[in-house]
Amino acid sequence: MDRFKKHHKIIDLVETNYHLLPVINRFGIALGNQDRSLEKICLEKGINIDFFLVIVNTFHNEDYFPEEELKSFSPLLIVEYLEKTHEYYIEFILPKLDHLLKSLLESSPPDHKQLDIVEQFYLKYREEFLLHIRKEEEETFPYIKKVVNLKQIAADYNIRIFEKEHTNIDVKLNDLKNLIVKYIKPVYDNNICNDFLIALFRFEKDVKDHARIEDKILTPQIAELEREING
Repeated sequence: MDRFKKHHKIIDLVETNYHLLPVINRFGIALGNQDRSLEKICLEKGINIDFFLVIVNTFHNEDYFPEEELKSFSPLLIVEYLEKTHEYYIEFILPKLDHLLKSLLESSPPDHKQLDIVEQFYLKYREEFLLHIRKEEEETFPYIKKVVNLKQIAADYNIRIFEKEHTNIDVKLNDLKNLIVKYIKPVYDNNICNDFLIALFRFEKDVKDHARIEDKILTPQIAELEREING
């Protein structure tokens, strides 16, 4: 299946790529929809089916990223989706990673100092990631809503500031994976370590897709609106 379309069903998405389950949930769609089509489900829930399909297909296929089509959607629709993604990270992903790392540490000898380094690296990354999200929630997203709804821009802030501050946090996530795979002495439970690494890999992919939407779509959209308001 190259691309999901309106006539497909939730079961088609899940059986093809179960990693799409949390993406589907971010739109307020749960399981148990029987054989209703995606179009019918989205219509019932007041979801823009075209936006839903673009997001799902973007996450399903790394080579699929329709910039022009995404730019045709309201920035507010994109912000709403990104806010749901932040909620997913904070309420589920980070607590899951916390638990897996705790289990990994408990499975190793008390004097395994290398894993202490992994913990310190992870906690530093976690802190920076949450700060990044908080700045978006408290500064960037409210600014975007003001630009779109009120056609107002700020004297001391613009979307390019966000772009410059938008650090490449996925690089540090990759460093954490490499630290474990390459350098840490394997005196721990392999299965727990594998679970932790798999969760990191999945999180990394999700964050990269999230950042692509922000950098390639949302930022140019708002930059264009700023130019229009400035005249």
